[in-house]
Amino acid sequence: MGISGWTYASWRGDFYPTGLPRTRELAYSADRMSSVEVNGSFYSLQRPTSYARWRDSTPDDFVFAVKGSRFITHMKQLADVDVALANFWASGVLALGHKLGPVLWQLPARTRFDAPRLANFFDRLPRSTSEAAGLARGHDEKVPENRALVEAVDERTIQHVLEARHASFATEEAADLLRANDIGTVWADAAGKFPVIDADTSGVRYVRLHGHTELYASGYSSRSLDQWADRCRTWAEAGRDVYVYFDNDMRGRAPWDAVGLLRRLGS
Repeated sequence: MGISGWTYASWRGDFYPTGLPRTRELAYSADRMSSVEVNGSFYSLQRPTSYARWRDSTPDDFVFAVKGSRFITHMKQLADVDVALANFWASGVLALGHKLGPVLWQLPARTRFDAPRLANFFDRLPRSTSEAAGLARGHDEKVPENRALVEAVDERTIQHVLEARHASFATEEAADLLRANDIGTVWADAAGKFPVIDADTSGVRYVRLHGHTELYASGYSSRSLDQWADRCRTWAEAGRDVYVYFDNDMRGRAPWDAVGLLRRLGS
């Protein structure tokens, strides 16, 4: 459990102590929470050296969720994505090794449920780091050979989750398709802006808390954090892997809320 991204100017002098070097912000966060969601990978291809630095800046049991490229989800809209997927995996994700957690695929709000398109995309997703390395070898010039990582640092299963933002996904048909492909459904709390989809579709429960009353801005009350802690306990007792990320970063609430939830869970 933790935060979505960690580099925010408004957190400096608040969550991050005044004078803390920016290069220490991830390590500071990792001392206070158990995971972060890598957001930069959504906007652009990162580098193996960056992933390796993040890996080495965090405790051994720390976990990184990685957000899939918006080029794949928003621009290509999940179609004709073989090379784009190869570039994503070659960009260094595998350098996280045993700290690699779920991969998040966030769809734009305009994207409606389309079973054939989704099934085709799910078929192309690697389910292990060795499969991902195999895909990575198909990268193009967007990832130069001298900075492509096409070998698995650590052999492990890769879990995938989908954050859909259109109401057409809030159906049993959509849940059945995700379940058949072992894709986790993201519960997004977004001040009513996007639908809340509460469905068990894989062994993963993945929650993104964008702000309960004001998108990306409002904090979570003590009562609300108590409720989320209860849900997390229930999911964990049912054998689910539970991941929760706070994305209400605009007013600096995200890291404080993450710490508050972890305290309620005894971490």
